[in-house]
Amino acid sequence: MIFDSHSHTAFSADSEMRAQDALKNAQERGVGIVFTEHLDLDYPGELDFTFDPHAYWQAYEPLRGECVRLGVEIGMWEQTRERSAAFAKEVPFDLVIGAIHLVDGDDIYYPEFYAGRQKAEVYHRYYEQMAENLRRHDFVDVLAHIDYIARYAPYDNPEISYGDFREDIDDVLRAVIETGTVLELNTRRLGSRRALKELVPVYRRYRELGGRYVTVGSDAHTADAVACHFHTAEELVDALGLQIVTFCSRRLEFCRHS
Repeated sequence: MIFDSHSHTAFSADSEMRAQDALKNAQERGVGIVFTEHLDLDYPGELDFTFDPHAYWQAYEPLRGECVRLGVEIGMWEQTRERSAAFAKEVPFDLVIGAIHLVDGDDIYYPEFYAGRQKAEVYHRYYEQMAENLRRHDFVDVLAHIDYIARYAPYDNPEISYGDFREDIDDVLRAVIETGTVLELNTRRLGSRRALKELVPVYRRYRELGGRYVTVGSDAHTADAVACHFHTAEELVDALGLQIVTFCSRRLEFCRHS
């Protein structure tokens, strides 16, 4: 069974998805699901991207089993690394995802971050911090959405464009492999032909450098987004000779798919 290894319920500050709705849709689509609630300590905005891990465990542990796993998505930032590592030990999470949502302490979701800055400068810094933080966060199992910045950057062409950022992206991919981390294939943007075209060379290069495994994750914040574009993800993974995996009790598991 394939797992949607990245999703957010109401324990995440930016989601109101009910666990039961997510589970219903996952079951209908024939996938397992991992809830990976947001933890971004010292987040500079108004939202509180933290949650009580014990309350989370108490609420969802009865659901945990063959088709349901419990995890966390941690925003990687040097100043919060030690506290994030401690949080990851509070309960026996199945999966710990590492992500970059902030660059130099600013949220890259907002257009103000990009004002007066060229794409080359911004994307270089994004990838630089991604590689640096992944090497420092040795407790992370998976690197989330390498193309996250392309969702929100207001440039005419926001794509990550491997040909333009080869050295930066290679450094990230090498960091993934060196640290024994798994690279996520985030499916949020796989419905876009342009996004898919730009992502293919990234994952091909990951394979060339020695990467073998990927998780697939929808990053769902609503139940209808669970397992979105998974068919496209499976085709891409098969074409590149990669293997879909997930995690249980922090141990890698292979996922079988058609």
